[in-house]
Amino acid sequence: MSGRDSAEPVAELEEVSRVYHLGENVVTALDRFSFRFEQGEYWAVMGSSGSGKSTLLNILGCIDRPSSGSYRVRGEESAAMDDDALSDLRSREIGFVFQSYNLIPQLDVLENIMVPLFYQDEPPADGPLRARHLAERVGLAERLDHRPPELSGGQQQRVAIARALINDPALILADEATGNLDSATAVEILDLFDELHAEGKTILLVTHEPAVGERAESVLRLTDGHIAEVVHGREVGA
Repeated sequence: MSGRDSAEPVAELEEVSRVYHLGENVVTALDRFSFRFEQGEYWAVMGSSGSGKSTLLNILGCIDRPSSGSYRVRGEESAAMDDDALSDLRSREIGFVFQSYNLIPQLDVLENIMVPLFYQDEPPADGPLRARHLAERVGLAERLDHRPPELSGGQQQRVAIARALINDPALILADEATGNLDSATAVEILDLFDELHAEGKTILLVTHEPAVGERAESVLRLTDGHIAEVVHGREVGA
């Protein structure tokens, strides 16, 4: 099963399995999972606890490796990479937005946005300007010198989104990105994702909330490490 046809998908999994050995127990979190995520798509990944959502996200983000199978990002095969090469691929091609924001409290807004640049051998000279433009893009132009403890939850999540965009990644991965926000602020963050999708960004949003899933273009529902359902278009809430 796959997403829409494309000559080169942003991310492609072929027969990916992820098996965990927990003492004497063997847990198969993903089982021969195949899927393509194409340029400009906006997916919600849904499913009950233990369905494989987090494992899929970790493999897509090159945080975890498949036990077997192939995972490619813009045609680059991750299985053949050592840890340094995998970290480089992750920093170049993947942007993360987490439920808990994962900001560095000692750094201000601009510095937090630039964190992914610090992992490059030669950070770009235009990094501060790029970060400033992104801060303005997410509505934080008046908060550049503020640190995370001085920001609301919604503002911190905006910083996290700007940080995810700093390297112009191929894939934006959002893990329960509205889970710690009140309903009004969650809508603002989802509006921002809608804008990014309209600009051609590829977004994958893991969520357990149906109302959040309905905001995506398409939904991928998982059960026991398998694809249970694929729904395209705005009928995802049906």
